[in-house]
Amino acid sequence: MRRRLIQSTLAVVLVVIAVFGVSLVIVETRTISNSAQERVSSEAQRLASIVDSRLIGAGAVTADLLKKQVTGERYAVIRIPGQAAIEVGTKPEGDAIRGRATGEEGEQVVVEEPRSTVSREVGRTLLIIGLVAMLAVVAAVLLAIRQANRLASPLTDLAETAERLGSGDPRPRHKRYGVPELDRVADVLDSSAERIGRMLTAERRLAADASHQLRTPLTALSMRLEEITLTDDPDTVKEEANVALTQVERLTDVVERLLTNSRDPRTGNAVSFDLDEVIQQQLAEWRPAYRSSGRAIVSSGKRHLQAVGTPGAVAQVLAALIENSLMHGGGTVALRTRVTGNQAVVEVTDEGPGVPADLGARIFERTISGRNSTGIGLAVARDLAEADGGRLEMLQTMPPVFGLFLSRTPPLKRMPTEDEEPTVR
Repeated sequence: MRRRLIQSTLAVVLVVIAVFGVSLVIVETRTISNSAQERVSSEAQRLASIVDSRLIGAGAVTADLLKKQVTGERYAVIRIPGQAAIEVGTKPEGDAIRGRATGEEGEQVVVEEPRSTVSREVGRTLLIIGLVAMLAVVAAVLLAIRQANRLASPLTDLAETAERLGSGDPRPRHKRYGVPELDRVADVLDSSAERIGRMLTAERRLAADASHQLRTPLTALSMRLEEITLTDDPDTVKEEANVALTQVERLTDVVERLLTNSRDPRTGNAVSFDLDEVIQQQLAEWRPAYRSSGRAIVSSGKRHLQAVGTPGAVAQVLAALIENSLMHGGGTVALRTRVTGNQAVVEVTDEGPGVPADLGARIFERTISGRNSTGIGLAVARDLAEADGGRLEMLQTMPPVFGLFLSRTPPLKRMPTEDEEPTVR
């Protein structure tokens, strides 16, 4: 590209020099020739005036008198009536420029000058024009090189940026070059880099979320299958198989929910559902894990609450909170339901040491964990809650209390009042 730019610029300059240079040479040559002719004619007229003044004053006109009046390479011939011709200077050889004049006393003056003087002057002019043309060519080449570098270097940078994007490095460069067209390309590449970066982040986030969210139902399913292999009672096998099938359905729902949430975290299929059913399902799934750890999981609070949301998403949020209590908490884990305003609240608490003060405000951030976990579970749970129009908050750090707030619909059955004793299920 650099070579093409230099060649094209040089070609344009040479064409301009050829057109204007030739025209200038022709004009200058004619100007010099006309100037030389006028100069010789003016010299002849001057000598005629001198001769007239001598003749009128009755003076003699001699060659010695006129010798000082003819300078340079000029040659003059003065013809006075009744006298011999007077010659001054050396007669030029070859072609010459002649100027003629006639005086008032009838004398004739002829002045000649070698045409070589005109040729020398034309040569000097051509040399000056040639030097100027050469300087113009050199300046044009330097300017072309500078312009080529100015255009080629940004293109090289843009090519490197595109290559870097193709190799998986989506960092935008935010570099501009002062050329509108190149800056437009740079804007597009930076926008593409940002989009690719967001896509890669979303893919990595989906992979991490899937790994975390699928681990729990797969573990629960594995435990149910182990129960089936260890018993010979047909009723127990049937019961455990039914629970396993339910967990497979939940596993499918988790996968669909993860895919939907990765495309648009705000997408949700909110419906009115019985909150008790979701809580009971979680208790049934997690009770074996807590029993094997020597701990208990219970629920209390208002019953028959109707909430608005996606049952599968609410189940995943509660599962994340219950798993968090199992891994990091201690003692009995309690799920308590209550009503505040037009919202149904599910509180999850345990008897563990709680959340450190320095992590309290950042507990829902990704990769934030106090005990060597992935730090993904609570972040995913918060995203799932917000996708259904709810919210997940940490209400208390010691002991830890997490609250899931969901919109509530008017109940179809009578609901217990605030003064009634919470029922332990």
